Amino acid sequence: MALVKKSITITDRQEQWIRAQVASGDYGSDSEYFRTLIRQDQERNATYRALKKAIQEGVDSGVSDRTVKEIWAEAERRYEARHG
Repeated sequence: MALVKKSITITDRQEQWIRAQVASGDYGSDSEYFRTLIRQDQERNATYRALKKAIQEGVDSGVSDRTVKEIWAEAERRYEARHG
């Protein structure tokens, strides 16, 4: 993995926050803190895109002739199959 050096501009208040996070021992450096934020943002965006896709698939599938109870039972079966 190649590392790329970046320069960013932040406010004094943001700098104080970052220093506090590093001082808490949760992060070894400013860079580690920023990399963690980026990974979390990537994960959130992936979750958002998957949810958006699922919603669109639902909209595209049209109106169902099944009852809510039948749909819910199917959803529970799918969940159990994935998560045991």
